[in-house]
Amino acid sequence: MSDVLPRTTNRPLKFDHGEALGMSHRWHKGQYCSILTKAGIVGCGIYGLEIPAEFDQAIAIARGTPANPLVEPEDLLPAKIVGMTPRAESFGIKIGMTGREAVELMLQAGGD
Repeated sequence: MSDVLPRTTNRPLKFDHGEALGMSHRWHKGQYCSILTKAGIVGCGIYGLEIPAEFDQAIAIARGTPANPLVEPEDLLPAKIVGMTPRAESFGIKIGMTGREAVELMLQAGGD
């Protein structure tokens, strides 16, 4: 393995209901991405739901595949939501909706 440091990037992303922070993290043979809003996170499958649910946090998870991994935050936008915490569900997020739809609902929820 080389001595190259892992890579992390972030950038603002514009949506109909505001802005969110898109993040991508990569290391040797691994990666994850997320979109952070004031109300919660839409992220890839690396995120667990049990502990965030215990702390009443809003997390919605989309899943990639080995053939089509979720690497950049934009990859989350068309991806389907496969799980969420009760708090995220209270915002109207449902299994099967797109990551973009989940972000829009979190932006509408604000940070209340």
